[in-house]
Amino acid sequence: MAGHSKWAQIKRKKACIDSKRGKVFSKIVKEIAVAARMGGADPAGNPRLRTAVEKAKEVNMPYENINRAIQKGSGELPGSVYEEVVYEGYGPGSVAMLIETLTDNKNRTVAEIRHIISKAGGSLGEVGCVSWMFEKKGIILIDKKAVDEDSLIDTALEAGAADMKNDPKEDFYEVVTSVEEMVTVKESIEKSGITVSSGELAMIPSNYVSPDNKSSSQVMRLIDLLEENDDVQNVYTNMEISEEVLSSIA
Repeated sequence: MAGHSKWAQIKRKKACIDSKRGKVFSKIVKEIAVAARMGGADPAGNPRLRTAVEKAKEVNMPYENINRAIQKGSGELPGSVYEEVVYEGYGPGSVAMLIETLTDNKNRTVAEIRHIISKAGGSLGEVGCVSWMFEKKGIILIDKKAVDEDSLIDTALEAGAADMKNDPKEDFYEVVTSVEEMVTVKESIEKSGITVSSGELAMIPSNYVSPDNKSSSQVMRLIDLLEENDDVQNVYTNMEISEEVLSSIA
């Protein structure tokens, strides 16, 4: 996802989620399996797994698929062993990119990622070349129609949120949390009767670049191409995209 425009992109992607449901399912299944392998098969004691299961429910993944993925991750059922690998580099317009993958073949994945980026006019870099610009945070989205700002601020801060953002141009409030508190804050907000649109961990850039419209469009296309790859879970950038470009691709 791309920095400041991340949530606008989510709305755009949700509009076509049905057409890509099979690919969405496969990516979430991988995340569930890895989360179960690393932190155990009980979502109650494994925040990462709980978040992945909630994401699966958001896209109406059948319970049988969720349970099977957990069992494969915990070793109860045979299955591929996926490894987390993060690739770093630059896209058009010198936009920093972090590409999170889950793969059972690193040689295949790095070759495919390098080919996609190079063809788009970008380049892969060394480990650490851009990751220092990003910090992992919990991001919770609440539709502005669901609650007024003051009520949400009180609820979110009491639950342990670090910050809340209200961009007048967006349809959602954005509650920011630490990695450790994301699930707890989300559940507290829901228990107060406020509907949460989504909650996830994301890499947030500390600063942004504003490339020209041509480069912005190229980066957006590159993000789409990367996310079409089966091994790619998430793509983050430090690009601040103009409303003009966003409207042209929405």
